Amino acid sequence: MKAVTTTRSERGGLSAELARLILAQVCLHACMAGTRMAAPLLALREGYSPAAVGVLLAFFALTQVFLALPAGRFADRHGLKRPMGFSVLAAVLGAGLAVAFPVFPVLCLSALLTGGATGAAVISLQRHVGRAAEGALQLRQVFSWLSIGPAISNFIGPFAAGLLIDHAGAAPNSLEGYRWAFFLMAVLPLASWFLVRPTRELPPVVATLGAVSPSAWALLREPGFRRLMLVNWFLSSCWDVHTFVVPVLGFEKGISASVIGSILGAFAISAAAIRMVMPMMAAHLREWRVLSSAMLVTAALFGVYPLMDTALGMGVCSVVLGFALGTVQPMVMSMLHQITPEERHGEALGLRLMAINASSVVMPILFGTLGAVIGIVGVFWATGAVVGAGSRAAWLLRPRADKTS
Repeated sequence: MKAVTTTRSERGGLSAELARLILAQVCLHACMAGTRMAAPLLALREGYSPAAVGVLLAFFALTQVFLALPAGRFADRHGLKRPMGFSVLAAVLGAGLAVAFPVFPVLCLSALLTGGATGAAVISLQRHVGRAAEGALQLRQVFSWLSIGPAISNFIGPFAAGLLIDHAGAAPNSLEGYRWAFFLMAVLPLASWFLVRPTRELPPVVATLGAVSPSAWALLREPGFRRLMLVNWFLSSCWDVHTFVVPVLGFEKGISASVIGSILGAFAISAAAIRMVMPMMAAHLREWRVLSSAMLVTAALFGVYPLMDTALGMGVCSVVLGFALGTVQPMVMSMLHQITPEERHGEALGLRLMAINASSVVMPILFGTLGAVIGIVGVFWATGAVVGAGSRAAWLLRPRADKTS
């Protein structure tokens, strides 16, 4: 039984609260997304190699690998506002350091702080929204709406940072422009705190006296959970490939920072658009079908993406890829809540975030190394081949009723 329910008269308040929390997530996540676009470009401008850029991008996920489970447990004890407050402080500090000291070691520290802040905030927000929702249908709807936040912020952050890099300084791509971009990223999280403050904390969950909590890793012994994590890893790796390769590919083709930001922003807009449609189509969607289709479409796009020689061609691929990958998170979250025990949803969310960000630590380094050996085009093609072959794991997530029908 859920710990908290909402009456009919409270549902309007829940919708308004959900809107505020989505905006709070957008502001905090945009700080990380804009920093994640500007920092690699600044490193490239200073002459660092693609391998070094890969290491820098990996730092955005490194903190989240170690914080995911502790952050989930901290949110269980303290609710929403305290974790969000610490997250806002870390994000402001991280981006602020890049304003004061725009050098590679400090950019790595900024990546650690802004990435960790975003991860901890996501867990506390997902936990709060999941507890506030009433019934399975409302859970699917609120998680679909909540998933729009990162897609929107992945447009706002890179696009705003790219504009400031090109136009805020004395000349395009000047150090002054990068400072202004990092300054804006440092201001955005402050809005998150003011949006979260009016939120009413939910009653704490009281643990059963004498109950022994099983290890979070025991979830991985379940075949369905393992397959879901594998599919999530494949598709989140594609997101990382796109984030890493597009700035490098655009830089090699002589595309400006604002256009690169627009290409990444087009990806984010299309991901947000498909997520806005999904709540209205939820009754007609099957998670395993959506995930299988997303993997096959992504594999095909990765085959043609590096062949595009113009910003327009790259933008079209970015939009279609956004449609495909934008469907993933709501479907994964829906299936995760169906195949894991209700009392362990928080641990499952923590494991999922840990797995995604462990991949985000390792994969950019691998991408940078592979890019130095086989070229950026080879990274796209190799990833597409792996994802296409891995689509079988998504197909095996079919419920028995679908298999026998």
